[in-house]
Amino acid sequence: MSQTVWIARHANRLDFVNPDWFLTAERRYDPPLSDDGMIQAQQLAKRLQQENITHIFASPFLRTVQTANAVAEVMNLSIKLETGLSEWLNPVWMTEEPKRLTTPALTELFPRIDVSYTPRIAANYPETQVKVRERSGQTARCLASEFFPDNILLVAHGASVLGAAMGLVGEVAKTEVKASLCSLVKVVRQEPEWLLELKGDTSHLTHIEEVIRFA
Repeated sequence: MSQTVWIARHANRLDFVNPDWFLTAERRYDPPLSDDGMIQAQQLAKRLQQENITHIFASPFLRTVQTANAVAEVMNLSIKLETGLSEWLNPVWMTEEPKRLTTPALTELFPRIDVSYTPRIAANYPETQVKVRERSGQTARCLASEFFPDNILLVAHGASVLGAAMGLVGEVAKTEVKASLCSLVKVVRQEPEWLLELKGDTSHLTHIEEVIRFA
């Protein structure tokens, strides 16, 4: 039996559009989507609408939940918050463990969140590049196995998109996958291996970033 794992990066974030937002934000490492990011998320949802996706998993950061919610609305699905897909908790980017909205607060904003779901993999600050790749790769393998043969969508961040893809297809993803904003990776299980069919597709977007930023 085959299975498809879709991996999407969140859409554009407010602090990429307005860097000054960071200076006064209550949760400065957890920005929302920008206005054009909301449009990108809707374009991603339209792209995925006809795909036979059964489960949506999202990093618990606001920008990933907003992106996942756009898709969930179109597909009439719930959102499972998975900490294993979290942002790279890089101490060079983040001077302390990032503050983010609690699950009850997120659920109040996004009622599609499945409060019965328990995250499978933890993310712990601080984190090396090796660790984030191991953590997100383990998450992708865990969810693909547990929910097999259902097709699933993982909504993550630049580093965790790359790590998730590497966790399924191996080192080839490190050079082939381009995890730009709101891009789409498609990995298909053809026993006994995984095939990388989309490597960071952005054909569904009207605006594409010229330089890929991971911060």
